Amino acid sequence: MSEVLNPGSLNPGPLNPGPGSVTTSSENPGGEIAPGRFTPKDLARLFWRTWPYLKPHWKHIIGWLGLNFLVGGVVEVFTLVLFDLFNNGVLVGTALPPLQVSLLLLDPSYATVEALSDDQRLVVLGRIFIVAAAMAAFFILVGAVWIQYYKVWLLQRINQGLRVTMIERAEHLSLRYHSHARTGDAIYRVTQDSSMITNIVENLMLTPIQQGGGVLWGLLIVFLFSPTLGFMCLAIGVPVFALLAWYTPRLQRRAWRARQSNSDLTSRIQEVFAGIRVVKANQAEGLMNQRFDVDSRRALENAFQLRKSMVVLVVLVGSLFASTVVVMEYLMARWTVEGSATWMGAAIALVGFAIWNLGAFQTASERGKFLFGELGAFVYIWTMAQDMAMGLERAFYLLDLKPDVEDTDDPLPMPTPIEEVVFSDVHFGYEPERPILKGVNLTAYAGTVTAIVAGTGAGKSTLMSMLLRLYDPDKGTITINDTPLPEIGINNVRRSAAIALQQNVLFTATIADNIAYAAGDPSRDEIENAARIACAHDFVSAMPDGYDTELGERGGKLSTGQRQRLSIARALVRDTPILILDEPTSALDAETEQQLLANLAQWGRSRIVFLITHRISTIRKADQIAFLEDGQIREFGDHETLMAIDQGRYRNFVVEETQGVEGQERSDV
Repeated sequence: MSEVLNPGSLNPGPLNPGPGSVTTSSENPGGEIAPGRFTPKDLARLFWRTWPYLKPHWKHIIGWLGLNFLVGGVVEVFTLVLFDLFNNGVLVGTALPPLQVSLLLLDPSYATVEALSDDQRLVVLGRIFIVAAAMAAFFILVGAVWIQYYKVWLLQRINQGLRVTMIERAEHLSLRYHSHARTGDAIYRVTQDSSMITNIVENLMLTPIQQGGGVLWGLLIVFLFSPTLGFMCLAIGVPVFALLAWYTPRLQRRAWRARQSNSDLTSRIQEVFAGIRVVKANQAEGLMNQRFDVDSRRALENAFQLRKSMVVLVVLVGSLFASTVVVMEYLMARWTVEGSATWMGAAIALVGFAIWNLGAFQTASERGKFLFGELGAFVYIWTMAQDMAMGLERAFYLLDLKPDVEDTDDPLPMPTPIEEVVFSDVHFGYEPERPILKGVNLTAYAGTVTAIVAGTGAGKSTLMSMLLRLYDPDKGTITINDTPLPEIGINNVRRSAAIALQQNVLFTATIADNIAYAAGDPSRDEIENAARIACAHDFVSAMPDGYDTELGERGGKLSTGQRQRLSIARALVRDTPILILDEPTSALDAETEQQLLANLAQWGRSRIVFLITHRISTIRKADQIAFLEDGQIREFGDHETLMAIDQGRYRNFVVEETQGVEGQERSDV
């Protein structure tokens, strides 16, 4: 209870470990690339790693690109032709090229006259309107609707694949990782950082390819009008690339800080809601609000700094582009006044820009502006790519973590029947410099109940977790019937052992579904029998819908003792040869406790049962008691044997626990 009443226990750690902590923490042995040090090679490597998640969808990717180029090509060609028709045919009255006459289904005389009459110009204008309307309908129906829908569908399928893979990998990591990692950070990596794969596919693959076609088309048109203008467009790339190389590390650092601070904010939110009872019990709402405010402000500030840096870079590059456009506009205006010949001349029969006139000026100007607009979009995408790289690096970090509990190349089945479990010189520590278990030796036989007794934090639950291979020992061995545990398949181990945790986790489902959780498909009789052994059948039957009663979130409709008994029933229904009960009777009254222990003794005649408990009444019923202290089994035997040891550790523990219970009872009275 002291933990509940200690406001300091609400503090999960530093408010902001900072970007540098990611590369030096013990939970990051492989090391995420430090922010600000991403080279083009690192970016290429990172983006290449998205290929396994794109490969199943490559046909759709090619299909989308092909459809996009088809629509874009049709629109670009028709736009150029319509510009020429309107500027030279309608406004100036120049005779039309033969291909344009055929395209508009006009009389051949439109190509042979010296100049179009007013009536002919009106006819051309009408045909332009019809073609433009048809092109707009085509673009809206095929481009704006179908292509966009297709892209969203494709991107979401890719993102879903990455998220599922991340969850699968996180589930297979051992508790050594999960005991150190902040839950909110993992949530942010899965829900937010993973979405960067869709941004990369869209903004660094699909959109650049799409825009790249537009840039090449625009550059080609500008070159055809004047090689001088084309080389100017190419030359401006030198200072732009230099500016990007100098400014990119700043973007990377700020993108990293923004994502790290948002991850901290997500962790804070998760911690507040997960510990809401503790917060309320300690009247710590103000404290948590203050901490949330600090994290939220930090996240907003870092996000603002990132966006500001992006805007600054885009403005700098845009200024270079704007200066180039001004020079190009001057040259084109001068050539138009002089009536100079365009470089393309009559090389393209579909258009008639043989000399620099108003139509040529407007068309070349629009193509130049379009070209620089697409290049500006590339620069903006580059700024976004830095943020995407930071997010994807964080997502892949979770995927790159190697489980430290893995199967051998040829795992063995679980020995049957299980006769004994032996811990031999087992050492373990979450951190190498702080060992918890320092040479545990313990043997448990089938048909016995073994109680693991120790003070808080001595490693009781950790010892049992290793039996489930949630951790592996740092040193020493655990064997089942002389077979080393690491040689047995992980699934085989966990299929043969059930555990009822002290944290009674129940789900929003029926009571029957909660008991049957992870037990395959047990029959209703098996569910009810497990509930009877766990002393839960009577209170379940008394409910309006019995075993079909829907529980609220985390079993909020039940008392702590009822939730505890359902948790035990969930373990029992699996009918495994090994059963681990972590504080199984801590919330039960004396009568229910005695009945439950008697039922377990009857049920476990051929099984190995481990009890982790502080309650003396529960410990007494065990066949053998292992007293754990300073990372070792200091005393071993049944209750009477250990109590007979003068000044024995277990005896002192029992005396202290008994005095504590009596003192609590007097306090309650």
